[in-house]
Amino acid sequence: MVNTFDPIAPVAVPGLPDRFLWGVATSAYQIEGAAAEDGRTDSIWDTFTREPGAVADRSSGATAADHYHRMPQDVAMIADLGVDVYRFSVSWPRVQPGGTGPVNPRGIAFYDRLVDELLGRGVRPWLTLYHWDLPQELEDAGGWPARDTAHRFADYAALVHEALGDRVSDWSTLNEPGVAAVCGYANASHAPGRRDFAASLDATHHLLLAHGLAAGRLRENATAPIEVGITLDLADDVAASTRPEDQEALRRWDGFSNCLFLDPLLRGSYPEDVVGRLARTGHRLPVEDGDLELIAAPVDVLGVNYYRYDTVAATGQPAGEAGYEQGIRMVDTGLPRTAMGWNIVPDGLERILLRLSREYPGTPLVVTENGAAFDDTVAGDGAVHDVRRTAYLRDHIAAVARARAAGADVRGYFAWSLMDNFEWAEGYRKRFGLIRVDYATQQRIIKDSAHWYRETIRLSRGDRGR
Repeated sequence: MVNTFDPIAPVAVPGLPDRFLWGVATSAYQIEGAAAEDGRTDSIWDTFTREPGAVADRSSGATAADHYHRMPQDVAMIADLGVDVYRFSVSWPRVQPGGTGPVNPRGIAFYDRLVDELLGRGVRPWLTLYHWDLPQELEDAGGWPARDTAHRFADYAALVHEALGDRVSDWSTLNEPGVAAVCGYANASHAPGRRDFAASLDATHHLLLAHGLAAGRLRENATAPIEVGITLDLADDVAASTRPEDQEALRRWDGFSNCLFLDPLLRGSYPEDVVGRLARTGHRLPVEDGDLELIAAPVDVLGVNYYRYDTVAATGQPAGEAGYEQGIRMVDTGLPRTAMGWNIVPDGLERILLRLSREYPGTPLVVTENGAAFDDTVAGDGAVHDVRRTAYLRDHIAAVARARAAGADVRGYFAWSLMDNFEWAEGYRKRFGLIRVDYATQQRIIKDSAHWYRETIRLSRGDRGR
């Protein structure tokens, strides 16, 4: 059979400045493997994946993409893509087993080598301190609903900075605290698999407090210029109609999914309508004196992860006592979707960047994750012709350029993900990577989307080079 496909030509993206950052991103638990090596202890994801039914294909990140053993080769592929930046996360239980006590020398040594390997190849390391792998011992002690976990996180941040701060200048405290709080503690779809709305509210506040405490420690300990930020998953959702009940459903959904995190970080207070709604159902956020000042210390950059766009409608039933989605439903409007079932709306990325610049002015933005899972396969010629992923990247990068042209202070774009990986509760069924991983052999295959991305970066830079 002759393989036929329509390749998408790379083009220079207009309107992006020379200093615009191009990157790729990953996270520790999704790619590293080596889950029980060199002193690493269990995270909540190690425990969660052992629960029957927790992961769709009954897999775990125990081996993942085996990046822990293949790091130099993987960094060579990163450099070959021509990106400026590699955003990665540090495994908390690898660096500080159990979540307390001294640094694990063998664990931090991996990241020491990774940073040196990146710098040696001209790639800037962008370090995320937390991408959902809480040490299990801290979960046993209460997890993120417990205030003490925020202080333990600040101690961990200081340990990592002490080891790597002489070479790493870009630091992100948390990745998507909303997902950690809601999926982990409210709807049980992610680790640690709890279903407790009140606990998820406590986790929300303590995650944000952890950011504030850790950011303060990083800045106090820095002996060279440093940029500290946080990464949020944000969406540009719309109401299904102009009916007041649908408009109100959108306001409630936007309040919980976006403003509950943006407002305390960038305005120093939780949104009044959300707080009032919680109070009417007997719930409150566990704010103590001084917390909001810590949380709202200015960030040097806000990371924006964009994947989803939903059309929101009221169910016709009153919002119940517990749950972020009570009284709300998502309407299928027939939009094209990824293999995750997520609507593909590039214009939504443009709108969310413009909204951030309009409603939270003065905050530099970087798109720290954007990408798509598709059911791509290896063709007869040995290549992966992932045309839909390439089109997805093309259209979303164009949306970033339009947002910049309209005034958004967006300074970079990082594709998710560098390589196929353990996709949380989906296991290995969904592939987001620019690079295909054969999990049986750990062979890497550069997909067409990676070739396209590399050439688009080169053309967009002109003669600048990396």
